[in-house]
Amino acid sequence: MKRTWLGIILILIGLAAGLVCGCQGAAQPSAVSTPPEFQVTFLDVGQADAILIQCQDQDWLIDAGTNDTSQALVKSLASLGVVRLEAVVGTHPHEDHIGGLDTVIDKMQIGQVYMPQVTSNTHTYEDVLKAIRSKGLTASVPAAGSTFKLGNADGTWLGPNSLHYDELNDYSLVMRVVYGNFSFLFMGDAGYIPEKEMLAAGYTLQSTVIKSGHHGSSSATSAEFLKAVCPKYAVISVGQDNDYGHPHAETLARLQAAGAEILRTDLKGTITFKVEGGELKLGTQK
Repeated sequence: MKRTWLGIILILIGLAAGLVCGCQGAAQPSAVSTPPEFQVTFLDVGQADAILIQCQDQDWLIDAGTNDTSQALVKSLASLGVVRLEAVVGTHPHEDHIGGLDTVIDKMQIGQVYMPQVTSNTHTYEDVLKAIRSKGLTASVPAAGSTFKLGNADGTWLGPNSLHYDELNDYSLVMRVVYGNFSFLFMGDAGYIPEKEMLAAGYTLQSTVIKSGHHGSSSATSAEFLKAVCPKYAVISVGQDNDYGHPHAETLARLQAAGAEILRTDLKGTITFKVEGGELKLGTQK
């Protein structure tokens, strides 16, 4: 009888241990997140920009969509495993680039904020400044030609190269990021004048992927500039049936003439480039 009870007790202990181990095993995959080797995600935020760069243990966000897409953007970042943003970049103070930046700063851990040395009198811009102050942060203004590290990737700030422009778009912070054999050029809304300045400065512009300036507007992505960039892919962040007619036919023709494969968020949805094992992989999700 004693042996029978002892056997039952041992069985029960074994079952309990199995249940505990089973629960721990089920939870483990969601608790452990492996950061990507290198990934650039052009998020579909309509007629706006929001680009996430992930390299090893660092995540950077370039622009943050509009006020209306801010909550969806935060959810998208969470789904991509983003807990902390090492840096957020507001390329210039237009609502379609910094509209969701205050929400991102409020709801996420932020290391650094980069913005150009230009102001705006809009509520959107004021909201971003308040969010920065509330976190005890300050916005840094990077100098054109200076370099930075993004995980194991190397970056260079390429613009703006002047202190005064007639168009707010031309104050856009321009970045080039290199990882291995692949390079990415992020143009914000910079147009012809900043393009000419970058060419005159003699910067290295050749890039595997270019984020076309100003949503594919004819005021950006000149033929001369494209010749220097020589992109394999051109991403256009643009809203479906937008009021501006973006991307303009002239820009599409120039990109086609340059031999670039055109990828549009209004047609492809979110566009992802991932580097794994020395290979560049392209993915889209509508």
